[in-house]
Amino acid sequence: MKGRHEHSVAEVLHSSTSAGQSFVAASWCRSGLKHGLDVNADRAPELVSGCDLTQRRQRHELMLEVARPLLDQLFQTVAATGCAVMLSDNDGVILEARSRAGDREMFDKIGLTAGGVWSESREGTNGIGTCLVEGRPVTIHRDEHFASRNIGISCMDAPVRDAAGRLIGALDISNCRDDHTAAMGALVQKIVQDAARRIESGIFREHFKGHRIIDANLPGGDAALLAVDRDDLVIGATHAARYRFKLTDACLAGCRSAAEILGNESEGAPSFHDSERAVLRRALAQADGNATQAAKALGIGRATLYRRMEKVGLKRA
Repeated sequence: MKGRHEHSVAEVLHSSTSAGQSFVAASWCRSGLKHGLDVNADRAPELVSGCDLTQRRQRHELMLEVARPLLDQLFQTVAATGCAVMLSDNDGVILEARSRAGDREMFDKIGLTAGGVWSESREGTNGIGTCLVEGRPVTIHRDEHFASRNIGISCMDAPVRDAAGRLIGALDISNCRDDHTAAMGALVQKIVQDAARRIESGIFREHFKGHRIIDANLPGGDAALLAVDRDDLVIGATHAARYRFKLTDACLAGCRSAAEILGNESEGAPSFHDSERAVLRRALAQADGNATQAAKALGIGRATLYRRMEKVGLKRA
């Protein structure tokens, strides 16, 4: 099987058009031609030091705080099938890993454990590394891996992004069993993508804690969330929201309203007139209809209050 795999990789690397045929072929070309990796190299897995791993976990503290309970839930869902669950940083270093006691030795032996380095430049085509390069969900099933030593693994991955839409890690479910089919991988891939969306949403909501969050998701869509300030100006957007509404960092500098971005200004979005009316009504309600107290709370005179009430169509009590 390794001989056939070596031949398949060699054919791709010696073809001038193969890289455009699929993302796997493109990754094989990066692995062999750009990174100079040997498909048959038999080397031990690389692990970062304990100090390095601790520092990486500290840098991604928010992601891990949100993700850890979700990783536990995800592992409970897939553990019986022999799968391990991992979360890496954007360098492909595994920060957290979950596996059953009976399977742990197998995963540790190949480096699918905390501290394992699975960048594409180190391991060639693989779930974590290729997901990070592609910036999208990928499944690398068995002999789609570049290195012959990894063709017994199936990896299902989805990218994880921070509150500013930057790629910060990859969520991975891997399986080393011979009975793990491509059809099973397709099912697990959907589970991985859903879990990654939940982690991204949790990171975004925690980052913008105290601000109103608008859920702009379409049915079955990605985590398209907007964060708005007290004046309904958008100050944050997830990667999915940025893509859907074509938002740049400049758009998120508190200069565009949620109504404008969501495209419903012409469908009855609040106007300045409506906003002023709401402020006056709220002040009067809190003062039990006492105009003097309401005016004082607003920092204006009673005559000014009456004038503004008349302007927005509020009658005196």
